[in-house]
Amino acid sequence: MREPALVPRLRPFTSTIFAEMTALAVRHDAVNLGQGFPDTDGPAGMLEAAKNALFGGANQYPPGPGRPELRAAIARHRRRFGTEYDPDTEILVTTGATEAIAAALLALTERGDEVIVIEPYYDSYAAAVAMAGAERRVVGLVEGPDGRFCLDVTALRAAVTPRTRAILVNSPHNPTGTVFTRAELEALAALCVEHDLIAITDEVYEHLVFDDAEHIPLATLPGMRARTVTISSAGKTFNCTGWKIGWVCSTPELVAAVKAAKQFMTFVSGGPLQPAVAHALDHELAWVDSLRESLQEKRDRLSSGLADAGFAVRPTAGTYFVCVDVRPLGFADAADLAWELPGRVGVAAVPVKVFTDHPDEWKHLLRFAFCKRNEVIDEAITRLRKLV
Repeated sequence: MREPALVPRLRPFTSTIFAEMTALAVRHDAVNLGQGFPDTDGPAGMLEAAKNALFGGANQYPPGPGRPELRAAIARHRRRFGTEYDPDTEILVTTGATEAIAAALLALTERGDEVIVIEPYYDSYAAAVAMAGAERRVVGLVEGPDGRFCLDVTALRAAVTPRTRAILVNSPHNPTGTVFTRAELEALAALCVEHDLIAITDEVYEHLVFDDAEHIPLATLPGMRARTVTISSAGKTFNCTGWKIGWVCSTPELVAAVKAAKQFMTFVSGGPLQPAVAHALDHELAWVDSLRESLQEKRDRLSSGLADAGFAVRPTAGTYFVCVDVRPLGFADAADLAWELPGRVGVAAVPVKVFTDHPDEWKHLLRFAFCKRNEVIDEAITRLRKLV
């Protein structure tokens, strides 16, 4: 029998390094700060609502667009943050934000279209663009004098061609932890309006911003409501990443197109979990405020420990992640250190270059996750200090 060929457009990506790094961490009993998911559960009221739905009969297919109570809760949530959406025609529930992004790209781009992707980027973006048959044009963030990663508006403008159809925007940004400023987003919005581009926004960390940073939904800016596909999810907001409940908010026409693609992917999912997420959006935002405060403290805890261990720590304004420069420790390539860390001191992390098309430009950075219990962070810091 002939061996199946790999689809050339879908090269193995970060899933490979995550799997290998996890296996290495297990082998060496390492503290795994490479995985971006929390090790504590979400609000008790949400979990109780899920249990009640599970034992209350909500175990069959939910409606294709999502359960009506969840779509209504999403609409109320979006209204609090500046945008109005009709829950019947402008909101679609998806299997997490990852499916929403893939369905949006499949629905709204075609072979020969170009999609601008900001580098470094979440690993599914490249695969989703490729599956849609489009071509990605990568524009890298630039590091400011204060270490903050900034949007390069000049490079974005230069990347637009007559074939550009969409731009994929992630803020708060994984893996760098930057949060785009109003000025950066206004420049991006002006570019979209000028060139009639669709903006697909990944806003899953919308509530997890720190200090004086502010998350500004791109759809709230002038000219952007009708051309923005806003994507978010419950996973990061409510510590339930395994539930995979996400959503799309946009115009009726754009949502209908995304729904047409999504229905042939998973059709529906998470029936008994959708009422619980509806409960959380309506009743658990105070819990989210506490989560954000806790994560800011964890960021500070880990950043201080990483600095003590000899890393050059970059500022983080949001998400779960902090990036560090490994060159002060004598390493030119963070991947070399990442492979050594589990066996050398018992800690796992991920090199940022695996999230890029231009690895040489990002090879000095290593990403750590701080969405862990304090005792886990402290143990990691204790081990990492052995590097000095």
